[in-house]
Amino acid sequence: HMLRTTALKVVRHLGIVGECNIQYALDPDSQDYCIIEVNPRLSRSSALASKATGYPLAAVAAKLALGKTLPELRNAVTRKTTACFEPSLDYVVVKIPRWDLQKFTHVGKLLGSSMKSIGEVMSIGRTFPEAMQKAIRMANPSCEGFETNKDAMAMTDDEIEQHLTEASDQRVHILAEAFNRRFDVQKVHELTRINHWFLLKLMTITDTRITLDKFTINQLPLPTLLFAKQNGFSDLQISRALGAEMHEVRELRLKHKIAPFVKQVDTLAAEFPASTNYLYMTYNGAEHDVRFDEHGVMVLGCGAYRIGSSVEFDWCAVGCVRTLRKLGHRSIMVNYNPETVSTDYDECDRLYFEELSVERVLDIYQAEASAGVILSVGGQIPNNMALSLHKCGVRILGTSAANIDNAEDRFKFSKILDSINVDQPLWKELQTIPMAKSFCQQVGYPCLIRPSYVLSGAAMKVVFNHEDLEVFLTKACDVSPEHPVVISKFVENAKEIEVDAVASGGKVLNYAIAEHVENAGVHSGDATLVLPAQKLYCETVRRVKRVTFKIAERLNISGPFNIQFLSKDNRIKVIECNLRASRTFPFVSKTLKADFIDLATRVMVGEPVKPVPIHLLEIDYVGVKAPMFSFTRLVGADPILGVEMASTGEVATFGDSRHEAILTSMRSAGFKVPEKAVFLCIGPLSAKLDFVDHARNLTEKDGLEVYASKGTHEFLSARGVHTKLLHKPSISLKPNFEDYIKEGKIDLVVNVRDSAADSGSVSDGYSIRRSAVDNGIPLLTDIKLAGLVVAAMTVEKERSGFGKIKVRAWDELGS
Repeated sequence: HMLRTTALKVVRHLGIVGECNIQYALDPDSQDYCIIEVNPRLSRSSALASKATGYPLAAVAAKLALGKTLPELRNAVTRKTTACFEPSLDYVVVKIPRWDLQKFTHVGKLLGSSMKSIGEVMSIGRTFPEAMQKAIRMANPSCEGFETNKDAMAMTDDEIEQHLTEASDQRVHILAEAFNRRFDVQKVHELTRINHWFLLKLMTITDTRITLDKFTINQLPLPTLLFAKQNGFSDLQISRALGAEMHEVRELRLKHKIAPFVKQVDTLAAEFPASTNYLYMTYNGAEHDVRFDEHGVMVLGCGAYRIGSSVEFDWCAVGCVRTLRKLGHRSIMVNYNPETVSTDYDECDRLYFEELSVERVLDIYQAEASAGVILSVGGQIPNNMALSLHKCGVRILGTSAANIDNAEDRFKFSKILDSINVDQPLWKELQTIPMAKSFCQQVGYPCLIRPSYVLSGAAMKVVFNHEDLEVFLTKACDVSPEHPVVISKFVENAKEIEVDAVASGGKVLNYAIAEHVENAGVHSGDATLVLPAQKLYCETVRRVKRVTFKIAERLNISGPFNIQFLSKDNRIKVIECNLRASRTFPFVSKTLKADFIDLATRVMVGEPVKPVPIHLLEIDYVGVKAPMFSFTRLVGADPILGVEMASTGEVATFGDSRHEAILTSMRSAGFKVPEKAVFLCIGPLSAKLDFVDHARNLTEKDGLEVYASKGTHEFLSARGVHTKLLHKPSISLKPNFEDYIKEGKIDLVVNVRDSAADSGSVSDGYSIRRSAVDNGIPLLTDIKLAGLVVAAMTVEKERSGFGKIKVRAWDELGS
């Protein structure tokens, strides 16, 4: 109450109307505190606070700003009491951030005052251990709960102690390993300064697992099983401890009527009757708070925002739910991300703030007697559950589970392409490193390693030699007969084409064909996308369309899907097909003004559909989607693009031409048009040749000073392009790149590295890229993108001069 009283004094003194955020620093030993900052606005934690309490802060704050008073406003949950109250909770909420630091080389893993997380999850339970274990699984579905991991198990006791003193993205697993080794709570407290109460609760989880280890499935006492479930253990966790199968634990539970209860988030701790549809599940209860008589359609959301899965999938899930309600279907949303619109309880008929796991989806499906489940609008997490849910008798709406697996399994999908005479890069499924080396030697490097069921290119890599191959397969994939990988020939200097489409019964209803600016080798989530495609031959477009229709028919697709193609010398090859909405569905829907998710939802629930005719050649504007990166916050990370996705956001803009659209999009993503000088450091000969004319335009038409590294300077000078030499960082000669960028003499860096192989070494190229990011200077690392941006700068300057941007509303496009 001390901090609460202080907050009230601050709010009254400042005359705050609406939402306010106050951050404190509190000494846990003396109760001394100080205010760090006061934000008289909605903050990042406002969404979390609203979802945690059921009190819609932003909605109430907006009404207060319009002159309403709290006693006038209704409590949206009870619908009887006023909004003039403080929420009271009879449950526990745990928020855990989501990090993806392992995707970046050289990046520091320690956490500090600069935010490194890219998403978060929120779990609800009746006890802290229950909510904590749920949250850990939500943040990383490959984790089973409060458990150790391989890295922590490999540490010595001294290393464990050292890591406990440091806040890192792996700390929770190191804590679990410490308790496994029977570190006592006082010792862990002294190392971490984490409160004894939390540590004691976490130790209870470890003690429960150790108890479970003593039994088999046939010996397990029912009180022990119930206690484990009340402390947040999943069926999978329990089965691993017992040496049993997950379905055996579930069958045992249900046989003895050990099942979760559905509870409401009611803001007033059940003191007043609630009519809310905002629900969670817990084993710490005695009865359900709701009746199950609606039999709604379940829609599985996207989970935590992370690299490869962000707000694009939330847009798809929300669009799906809105269409369901428009069609008269009762909707049930399952998601656990407090940042999303899909977890606003007024968007659907019932909201379950719950895990996206087979166990929990089955719990909800069976309790609700659901009419069916839609998997294809929430990204990869729901798609990964298709076969398991199908085997458990769940009715999957849209494309069948068997065909989802046919597309997701690299081996099966490649076989299908062969059977319908669709070309693809040479590939083979391999189980050992010697077999992998033999295949790569046969087809020739570079090769692409692709495990099955991945999102955002996780654990994918282009390798250029035997050494790269062995290192990656040993450290990242753990290749074995149980975990084979598909290795395919990587086609260099090929263009990548993306198709988003909706089909019904194998017949394509609507489609969009977009092109990447960058050549293949840059992940589609990091690529700059142009729609309608501007640089494709008509014959290429026809071939892409034909193959898309053949694949849709062979997989009997009903719903959304995405196919990625390679194109080189007017020949196309299929890279992959995802039988779900892709991250580009919102972009193509907004660009073409045709709601692909609305159409897909109607298909999946069996409604009659009429496709919106789209004539790509008649669209008189161009849309460009550009990625956004967080390299400034990821100190030490190499800001280079590859087959594994690195972007954390995106923007999209429109223009009369691709030059206008690309420049507006780049500006929206933080790019500043250079006014003084550009530094060029271009490795490959082919890239140097591509950029000669652009470099000449920078000096002659754009009026910029052009500096270059030694090799690039000599190459351009020999072709009549005036540049000035700057030495690389590792060379102590003057003038030096490092000095010029620190002094603010350069405002654009173009660095294209010599080889796409990444040995992890700290090279001059890495130092140049990192210096650009650390000094806030725009950086371009792809020669195709750099060429288009420079061409756009030249065209815009010739046409109107920089700064004169045409502004139009979205609904004016095409009119």
